[in-house]
Amino acid sequence: MSTDKNRATAAAILPLVGGPDNILSVAHCMTRLRITLRDRSLVQDEALKAVPAVMGVVEDDTYQIVLGPGTVARVTPEFEALVAEGRSAAPAPASAAPSAGGPPAEGHGADGLAAQGAAIKNAQKAKNSTPFKLFLRRIANIFVPLIPALIGCGIIAGLNGFITNMGWLPAVVPALAAMASGFMSLIAVFVGYNTAKEFGGTAILGGAVAAIIVFPGVAKIDAFGQQLSPGQGGVLGALAAALLAVQVEKWCRKWVPEALDVLVTPTLTVLIAGLVTIFGLMFVAGEVSSAIGTFATWLLATGGAFAGLVLGGLFLPLVMLGLHQALIPIHTTLIEQTGYTVLLPILAMAGAGQVGAAVAVYYKLPRNRSIRATIKSALPAGFLGVGEPLIYGVSLPLGRPFVTACVGGAAGGAFVGLFNQLGTAFGSTAIGPSGWALFPLLDGKSGMGMTIAIYAGGLAVGYLVGFAATYFFGFTRQMLVDFNTDPDAETAPQAASPAPASEPASGANGANASAAPGAADSAPVSVGR
Repeated sequence: MSTDKNRATAAAILPLVGGPDNILSVAHCMTRLRITLRDRSLVQDEALKAVPAVMGVVEDDTYQIVLGPGTVARVTPEFEALVAEGRSAAPAPASAAPSAGGPPAEGHGADGLAAQGAAIKNAQKAKNSTPFKLFLRRIANIFVPLIPALIGCGIIAGLNGFITNMGWLPAVVPALAAMASGFMSLIAVFVGYNTAKEFGGTAILGGAVAAIIVFPGVAKIDAFGQQLSPGQGGVLGALAAALLAVQVEKWCRKWVPEALDVLVTPTLTVLIAGLVTIFGLMFVAGEVSSAIGTFATWLLATGGAFAGLVLGGLFLPLVMLGLHQALIPIHTTLIEQTGYTVLLPILAMAGAGQVGAAVAVYYKLPRNRSIRATIKSALPAGFLGVGEPLIYGVSLPLGRPFVTACVGGAAGGAFVGLFNQLGTAFGSTAIGPSGWALFPLLDGKSGMGMTIAIYAGGLAVGYLVGFAATYFFGFTRQMLVDFNTDPDAETAPQAASPAPASEPASGANGANASAAPGAADSAPVSVGR
């Protein structure tokens, strides 16, 4: 039955994105179905958002449909199968597409906010199309496919630790340890493979060069007066090695005669990139990796509360700017070094602030059934760490609630950071999940009970401060006048009888309502910079 449900979801989505012939590529991450489109104008955005399983859409370098963790991994194969089955079908007629060129609908209901959120996303997308940010996206594309394995192995590692501490099933502990550690011991190979694939090289050659880093025999090699150790440089070394391999391979493809290409190109690629990796990159990347781990430990040990406040408060703007992708290699490096990343539980507090802010918006706008319905449908995903529907559908278009959500994230981050400063360091054994979904991945040196209690306390602080900041400071009087009204009531014909002079202006104040959000939008833009 679940397969039929997933296939039905995929079948509902496909025609709304222009049909099979409008799909150039399909992929998915933790929560989103990512589609590369041939013609963006064929997408029926509003109808797509109305599909029950769809939590929202995000337009970036690809068209991303938010389905949530678990669901996206099941719907994507069904979607790919439907695309493959329908490739020979005639393309959808242009007349079936909505008029994408018209101005977005304005108003103070969920549809109006969604239009404003889409406009903000498009403007931010244009700002994000810089060479540096495009490079960060490509780096993210290397690590995102690894997240399911990181999560699975991380949960097994946590389970193994629990069983070991309890003294249960001693015969099973080594097997679980092998399952948890096997992937991490070879993660450099997967990073090298994905790097070469992403940057236009032969993927297996990137993996072959990166495999040198984890080969036990490197312990017999001296470089820079030091004996190398297997794994030295980690994922950063693998990333650099594979990038070098891609450049060597492209140079060979350009200059090596075709008759010799199959023999010479792979040999020179592995030889040249391998020598540079052994006698240069492993040492340099190892020093950089050690510095990252040392700095993260020092930062939270000496200024944990302040560091947590800054990280938790600025993470939502970092997401807006696309700069959060730069943290993915850092998270992976910390997991590789210590078994967990201390940064992720702090950054997860931004989502808690967002949830608290959304709940406050719900109570501040009791008459706006449209926005309240959006919040009710998006809150379950928000508690599980999927914040896009709340961000782009509610807080970001409103403006001030986005800022107060950041305040809640800062408070939660400061709470978690304070305990790091007091000596209770903990982190996540994998990247990707957030919110309540992060509980199974927590690990620390002070026991699971203390670790879970601190993380839960941070979430509670984020929820409460995000709610209070938004409830008391998230709306101006004019915003309450404009937004605390039922948008459906505004569609009633006014010609029947003019409104009495004493009737509040918010009842049919369409023009003023559409002006207020524009002013509110300036707040998140200034924060985003």
